[in-house]
Amino acid sequence: MRILCLLMVLAIPCSAQVSIEGYNKYFAIAKYHNKELLILRKFKNSGIASYLAVDPNELTTSIIPANDIETKETGLEQALSYFKNTAYSRTISSARQLSNSLQDAGIIHGFQKEKGITLTIDLCPSHKVLDRIIFTALISEFQKTEKPVPIAISITGRWMLTHSNDLNWLKELEKSNDIKVTWINHSYNHHVSSKAPLKTNFLLEPGTDMNFEVLGTELAMLQHGLLPSAFFRFPGLVSDTEVVQRVLSYGIIPVGSDAWLAKGQPANAGSIVLIHGNGNEPVGVQDFIRLLKNKQQDINGKQWMMYDLRESVEDEFQQK
Repeated sequence: MRILCLLMVLAIPCSAQVSIEGYNKYFAIAKYHNKELLILRKFKNSGIASYLAVDPNELTTSIIPANDIETKETGLEQALSYFKNTAYSRTISSARQLSNSLQDAGIIHGFQKEKGITLTIDLCPSHKVLDRIIFTALISEFQKTEKPVPIAISITGRWMLTHSNDLNWLKELEKSNDIKVTWINHSYNHHVSSKAPLKTNFLLEPGTDMNFEVLGTELAMLQHGLLPSAFFRFPGLVSDTEVVQRVLSYGIIPVGSDAWLAKGQPANAGSIVLIHGNGNEPVGVQDFIRLLKNKQQDINGKQWMMYDLRESVEDEFQQK
């Protein structure tokens, strides 16, 4: 494990400002500010022992100094049983039941009664610049009715390595309260082959180091000042039962999509919409801009909105 952590540190550019050491999977139940939380990771943040925790009811994550709380270490299954009536445990259970699909396993739809969508933007490795028009169009359309605009961004480690200017631009939009981002782990390398069949492609490629693909990406997020969420998106939306179970073993929730716009899938009420913002999918971007224009009147009347992924999933899987 020490060797793995060293490799993870070396994978981060030397310009990173945050020093993260000993980043590991760790499950424990803790009480913090009168809330029960599930600890997912432990590490040292600039020498300070810290935890990454998830609120099982609200699906929000936070970084907590270890000295501020008492924890009870547990296994993930025991924790899921303890929190069995929460949105987190219910979502994990649903993802397991959907794990046998080769494509689009995991959560693919939000709250059915929503008048709007949950937008997810994938940032796979790319030599092209960020499609900033997606974000400027969102801010322009929703500035009077929904500020900040909630979005989810699925980010890869390799994209972060080569797009520092674009990443800093997104962080500035967060800082200025124009957007509110749920940062989704989209794997570190996002390997893909144009020749390999789906069953041996993406994360199903033989020899894939899942520990690095998951933890290495979270570590890179922290190094770049991003807060990892409790969500994971499979590259290409491709998985099998085994790899889904392996992702779930890290305590994170696979999230797919029922409206990949570039593939012609329509965005309906409550849809988790997928577009790529890495410059490689202009059709999906154009379709989304067209969707915003078509919904302009509904947006102005607050009859069509953007929903926070965490809240959307919470509403869908809350106690009935």
